[in-house]
Amino acid sequence: MTTQNYCIVNEATGICENVCLWDGDSNSWTPPSGYIAFIQATTPAKIWGYETGSYSLIAQDGVGQIGFVWDGAFLVTSDAMPTDIVQPMTTGSQTL
Repeated sequence: MTTQNYCIVNEATGICENVCLWDGDSNSWTPPSGYIAFIQATTPAKIWGYETGSYSLIAQDGVGQIGFVWDGAFLVTSDAMPTDIVQPMTTGSQTL
């Protein structure tokens, strides 16, 4: 078995509380009672992405980490939505 990162999620809260290296062999170790392990690299997650002029949650495999929340299908970032960057508007000409 290949050793890889696993997201360790608390089943009661849905929060990823740890990321650990493990080979997936349940004969050598298992997550504590009340926790579930997901392979980090292949588990879909939702993070903030900037598309078509605004931020939205986009799905991407392998980016789940501590603090993300499992919703039954995705590990979802707990970060607040970023604010749009307002570009200053100018009129007239500018000499460089």
